[in-house]
Amino acid sequence: MRKARETDHPDTRSNWGKFDHTVMVLQGGGALGAYQAGVYAGLAEAAVAPDWIAGVSIGAINAALIAGNPPERRVERLREFWQRISAHAPFVPSPSLDPIRPLLNFMSAASSVAFGVPGFFTPRTTGPFVAPQASIETLSMYDTYPLRQTLKELVDFELINQHAVRLSLGAVNVQSGNSVYFDNTKTEIGPEHVMASGALPPGFPAVQIDGQWYWDGGIACNSPLWYVLDEDFRMSALILQVDVFSGAGALPTNLRKVQERCKDIQYASKTRFNTTRISEIEALRNSLRRVLDKLPDSLKTDADVQKLDAISTRGAVALVHFINRHTTQSSNFKDYEFSRATVTELWDFGYRDAQKSLSDPKWQEATDLGNGVHVYDLTV
Repeated sequence: MRKARETDHPDTRSNWGKFDHTVMVLQGGGALGAYQAGVYAGLAEAAVAPDWIAGVSIGAINAALIAGNPPERRVERLREFWQRISAHAPFVPSPSLDPIRPLLNFMSAASSVAFGVPGFFTPRTTGPFVAPQASIETLSMYDTYPLRQTLKELVDFELINQHAVRLSLGAVNVQSGNSVYFDNTKTEIGPEHVMASGALPPGFPAVQIDGQWYWDGGIACNSPLWYVLDEDFRMSALILQVDVFSGAGALPTNLRKVQERCKDIQYASKTRFNTTRISEIEALRNSLRRVLDKLPDSLKTDADVQKLDAISTRGAVALVHFINRHTTQSSNFKDYEFSRATVTELWDFGYRDAQKSLSDPKWQEATDLGNGVHVYDLTV
């Protein structure tokens, strides 16, 4: 993984300083989360500093690592986490071994399934199918206690709960089926909230918080964008959305690629839906604003008109997408292939995509404050 510097560049900081908030939105995707860490490293080197981070699943873990450390230690902590969980397969093959890379990646994924991932999860000694008295916390293939210990070591939860950076973690209530967000402006965040966001069944167990059981938020919606926009539709914000699954992709040519393509579409679907709905709602909001402006002054004090007036104008939002369109030759098991070689590749892909975006002329356009919602994809 290339080391990045978290520095302060006043000339670039002034661009996004025109917005009231800089928000990072991090999708779920297991091992693919290393791409998000690389994107953050690239942005941090240019002094992009989010004051709100929303994440689901692995995005929640990355979000906690960022929000739970001071700016000068964030990249270091992200690197430490990804180094730890790729320690079971530390071999980084030379380019001459590229022809057998798919096989090496398959062996790494098989190792994760059989033996777990250090600092993350371990197989249960008694499987859930043969446990005599299985309970909700043991109805899973793996035990995530190692992740709790890792989070305690690498994340300062006291800092998170001081609210210097807003942190929102998406989960789903097992019994109601409703999406739930643990937000440090409303709830005291601990390791269990991060673990709940990443408790993907049947691999990982549900997590109990205040008498309720929670699973991975990606089951209901793998993108926390809707939560951010619904929470404060009047805010002026630069939103940096880092997606590890790409909705668009090539036609599959074999069964594994069929499975991979299906997974990409499944987990990227809500991202596309959210972005489309944002554009549609913004168009309706603009139409409503134009209609209200045509009303005579005598109607503008009407209670219903005032209610409509309150929702007819949104704060300026620039939504910048960073989408992982790269291949690591890990096929349909790419979200649980945690080898050092793949993690390093993904980090570097994210870092380079961040650099590319920052140097794109459209970045200046995106970070210039304007009315309404504007969507940019600078990693095409």
